[in-house]
Amino acid sequence: MASDIPASGAEPATGLPSDVTRDTLPSGTSRKRQSFDRSIIDGPIVPAVWKIAWPTVLQNAIGGLQGIVDHALVGHYVGYTANAAIGVSWQIFLVVIVFISSLFTGMGVLVARAAGANDHDKVNRTVYQAFLTAVALSLGILAPIGYVLSPTLLDLVNATPAVRAEALPFLQTMFLYSIGLLMFFMLGGALRAAGDARTPLRLGIAMTVLNFILNVVFIRGAGPIPAFGTRGAAMGTAIASIAVSAVGLWLLFAGRLIVHFERSMPLRPDFMIIRSLFRFGLPAGIQGVAMNVAGVMLLRFIGSLRDSAEAQAAYAVGYAELFSLITWTSVGLMGAAAAVAGQNLGAGRPDRSAHAVHIAARMGLGVAAAIGALFLLIPDQLLGVFGLTDPTVVRLGRELLRFLSVSGLFITVALTYTGGLQGTGDTRSPLYITLISQVLLPPGICFLLDRTGHLQASGVWTAILVGHMTRCLLSVWRFQQGKWRHIQV
Repeated sequence: MASDIPASGAEPATGLPSDVTRDTLPSGTSRKRQSFDRSIIDGPIVPAVWKIAWPTVLQNAIGGLQGIVDHALVGHYVGYTANAAIGVSWQIFLVVIVFISSLFTGMGVLVARAAGANDHDKVNRTVYQAFLTAVALSLGILAPIGYVLSPTLLDLVNATPAVRAEALPFLQTMFLYSIGLLMFFMLGGALRAAGDARTPLRLGIAMTVLNFILNVVFIRGAGPIPAFGTRGAAMGTAIASIAVSAVGLWLLFAGRLIVHFERSMPLRPDFMIIRSLFRFGLPAGIQGVAMNVAGVMLLRFIGSLRDSAEAQAAYAVGYAELFSLITWTSVGLMGAAAAVAGQNLGAGRPDRSAHAVHIAARMGLGVAAAIGALFLLIPDQLLGVFGLTDPTVVRLGRELLRFLSVSGLFITVALTYTGGLQGTGDTRSPLYITLISQVLLPPGICFLLDRTGHLQASGVWTAILVGHMTRCLLSVWRFQQGKWRHIQV
C-alpha cells in the first residue's frame, strides 16, 4: 500500500527493493508494484524537470515530424491544396477533440497531487474513471456527431472548393476513428503526471513509425493498394493510434506500468471522481476550444484574402508545422512543469513547484531562440521541404516565419507558466487569459483591418504575434501572484 513506501526511498517493510511494493489480490496472489519516483519531490529541481521534459519533448518532436512528413508527402503527390486541406482539417478537429479530452487535464491534476502524496490507490482509481469517461465521449459523441457535421464545419472556415474536396474525407476519417488518439492522450497524460515520461515516449515512437509506414503506403499507393491521397494521411493516423493505444491499454490492465487497473477496483463509474475530472478539466477544455476556435476564425479571415488558397497553404505549413518546432519543446516543458509542480504541491512543497516552472521557462526560451534564428536565416529551404514552390505561397510563408521567429519566444514562456498553473489546479486562470489573448485580440485586430479595407496576410501574422505576447505577460503575472499555492483538491 502507499503507506508502506517511505518518501526517503529506504527499503520498505515488505523486504522488497525500494522501487516496488506488493499488492495482495483477492485470489491471495501477489504482484510487484512500482513506486513513484520520489526524486521529483526530494532531489535537485533541474534534473527533476528535465527527467519529465526530455522524453515528452522528444515524443512531441517525433510525433511532429510525422505531421511534417504528411505535409511533405501530400505536397509532393497531391499539391499545395492538400497542405491547406490538412491544415484546415486539423484546426477544426482539434477544436472538438481538445474539448472532449479536457478531462485528461483534470486527471493530471488529481494524479500529480496523489502521486506527490504517494497514494497509489487514488492514482489508479482516477485514471480508470478517466478511461471510462473517454470511451463514452469518444464513441457516443465525437465519432458520430463529428462525422455528420464535417461539411458544415468546413464551410465555417471559407475553404475553397478545391481545399474542401481534399479536406472532407480527411476530417471525417479523423472523427470516426478518434478513439485511438483519445486513448493515447489519456495514457500519456496519466503516466507523465505520475512521473513516468519514458513509457509514453516509447509508445509515441511506435505510433510515429507505424504512422509513417502506413502514410507512405496510403498517400502514394503501393502494389495493390491504391493512392488515397489526403484521405490516406488520416487512415494511417487512425490505424496507428488505435493499434498503439491497444498495446498501452493492455500494459495498463496487465499491471506492467506505474499506473494500473487492479482486479479489486470497482468497475462502475464513480461520479464523484468524474465530477472532479471535469471540475479541473472543463476550464482547460474550454480554453483549448477557445484557442482553436480563434484559429478557425483566423482561417476564415485568411480565406477571405485575395490569394486565400496560397495564404492557407503558407499558414498550414508555417504555423501548423514549422512553428511546431518551437511548440514541441514548449508543450513538453508545459507537461513537465505541470507534473513536477503538481507533485511537489501534493507533497507540501510549493516553493519547489514555483522553481520548477521558472526552470522550464528558461529551457524553452533557449530552444525558441535557436529555432527562430533558422526561420530568419533559411526560410525558403524550410518551406521547400514541403514542396512549396509557388512564388506567392513562398512569399507569404517567408513573411509569416519572420513574425513567428519573435512569437515563439513569447509562446514558450506562456505555455510553461500555463503548465504550472494547470498542474497545481488553477485551470480557470489560463482559460480567462486565453479568452483575452487568443479569442478577443487576434480576431479583433483582423476584424478591424477587414472593416477598414486594410486586411492583408501581414495583418493576420501581426495579430498572432500580439496574441502570443499578451498571453505570455498575463500568464507570468498570474503565476507570480501565487494563489495556486492554496488550491485544495
